[in-house]
Amino acid sequence: MESVNKEPDDMDEQETTALNQSIKPKPIDQHNINILTNNNSINRNLSWKDAIKQSAASVIAYSLVIQAGINMAYSAVLLPQLFSEDTDLKITMSESTWIASIVTLALPPGALAVGPLMDKFGRKKVCMLTSIPFMCSWILQSQSTQVWHMYLARILAGIAAGLSTVSTVYVSEIAHPNFRPMLLSLNSVFVSFGILITCVFGALFDWRTMALIYCGIAAFSFCALFFVPESPHWLVTFKNDVSSAAKSLKWTYPKQAVFEAQYDIFIESRQQPKVIEAIQGQDDFSLVLWLKKVNNYFKSYREPVIYKPLTILFILFCLQQLSGCYVIIFYAVDLFRKIGGDFQKGIDAFVALVLFGSIRFVMSIIATILSKKIGRRTLLMTSGVGMSLTSLAAGLYIHLMANRTDGGDNIALICVLGYVCFSAIGFLMIPWTLVGELLPVRVRGILSGVLVAIAYVFMFGIVKVFPYILGWLRVQMIFFGMSVLNLIAVCFIFFFVPETFGKTFAEIEKYFKKT
Repeated sequence: MESVNKEPDDMDEQETTALNQSIKPKPIDQHNINILTNNNSINRNLSWKDAIKQSAASVIAYSLVIQAGINMAYSAVLLPQLFSEDTDLKITMSESTWIASIVTLALPPGALAVGPLMDKFGRKKVCMLTSIPFMCSWILQSQSTQVWHMYLARILAGIAAGLSTVSTVYVSEIAHPNFRPMLLSLNSVFVSFGILITCVFGALFDWRTMALIYCGIAAFSFCALFFVPESPHWLVTFKNDVSSAAKSLKWTYPKQAVFEAQYDIFIESRQQPKVIEAIQGQDDFSLVLWLKKVNNYFKSYREPVIYKPLTILFILFCLQQLSGCYVIIFYAVDLFRKIGGDFQKGIDAFVALVLFGSIRFVMSIIATILSKKIGRRTLLMTSGVGMSLTSLAAGLYIHLMANRTDGGDNIALICVLGYVCFSAIGFLMIPWTLVGELLPVRVRGILSGVLVAIAYVFMFGIVKVFPYILGWLRVQMIFFGMSVLNLIAVCFIFFFVPETFGKTFAEIEKYFKKT
């Protein structure tokens, strides 16, 4: 029992020798074929008990993502306090807009940097690294006496939020295929949880106390990450260290029979580090050789297993942002007032934030439970169809009721809430998690960062331009447009997005090779 609880790096020589003996390849004969068949049965019928450790490691990694949700909602409770008479840090309206938006602008640099970092140093180490700028940001905010202190703190928070992409990659590489969809879906749950606790703490504490609490959460993440293993896929692909990868798998799957089954599958599907070899090939650093290495590196991106999922994810992120699922949340108050109805009386930003945050949190939990039984394509298409129908219903109702002079009822608002519910089970969550499933391990670090950076640039652009669109067009036309765009997204998913539910990385790669 003691060896089960040991860290992957704490095994002594005797244990390591025994482990290596247990994982030596066996001659292929009928007996071993029967063993592999039995191992495949173990793999497909993995129990919850066997997945406890990988679930715990996923929760610890995703504790970083709580900070992303906090950053989304923090300005909504921070700025009203900074405009109050009691604060010792006075700001102008212009300064408040920078405090709110500068986090989004700082996200892409962090997302772009995380790929090379996680490929070079490992998924676990970069997870730990990510918690450091979060802690520095909250300490600086808690001690801010000038506006530029707040700017710097928010920039650090944005960069760290971009770096937190590593948690999704880490979870995708330690999770069993049967549990991977559910564990990756926890990303949305933890983001929503961050939004909710910010709303609650905003009613209980001042902004300096809140900053110290959030610093404590980041410190907890840093300490807890010491106790989880490194990604076995990274150890093999980037370090060619099969022995350490076996130790990592042994930590994740303590039961010997399950470990052996997973190890056989892991070795069979291991990815050769072709891209790394193309760059690291020789020690000669002449200009001609360097250019040749760079050329070979980019040639590797012409492989179908790389450019096809990259293209699919790029288009999916574009459709995600155009669908309006984020705009609805960012501009809930403005949309409520445009729609009308009884609910517009007394509504404020805090109520809207709590309302949508609560709906997103509850629905993200439901989506996580569903993802254990239902595939990605099904959830995405259900989400898209639901969003298309509810936005169409909202647009039609607003159009038909346009000439009413009374306050009207809340049918359109109910449709908007239904839209948020449907978006939370698919479009708000799955595109981010597919990054950790569709891309090959050897390029997942770099390309996941690039895609997340692009997604946040799109988000910033759409959110920035939406108030002008809201002023130019009637609100029903906006809902009609959203309905059409969501229908286009459903068609794209149906024809191009593959199902990843229960599939190993090798099986996903084979799909792109033959399509």
